[in-house]
Amino acid sequence: MFRLFKEIFTWWNGQTLSTRIHTYLYGSLVGTDEFGNVYYTSKKKTDKSKRWVIYSGYADSSKVPASWHSWLHHVTDNIPNMNINRKNWHKGHVPNLTGTSHAYKPPGSLLNDGIISSNKKYYTRWDPVINENEK
Repeated sequence: MFRLFKEIFTWWNGQTLSTRIHTYLYGSLVGTDEFGNVYYTSKKKTDKSKRWVIYSGYADSSKVPASWHSWLHHVTDNIPNMNINRKNWHKGHVPNLTGTSHAYKPPGSLLNDGIISSNKKYYTRWDPVINENEK
């Protein structure tokens, strides 16, 4: 019951009721990614057939991995393989964290919760006398 309520009244959590109907009528399942996002293409095959994603949870476009992003935007027609050989130096996909509690807050930022000691300076002003002597 709650899931149906969410589909009717919210667009930011997964799919809406109209998206579910459109996907059922016109969509063909292509695959899923490691985050649970589900990818579809239109049943009618044309040179630029429509492609879309149904997000798992909160709708955030930065949750789409690079390989699926390329497929969605017709950069490639190859469907991404979940079993690719990843090197140990490859980093995993991280969604955009701006605006969340996990966002990067550099030292000295007003939003940084860490306490900065007064004797530790992150900025030194430019002094023309010192810089003239260095020449």
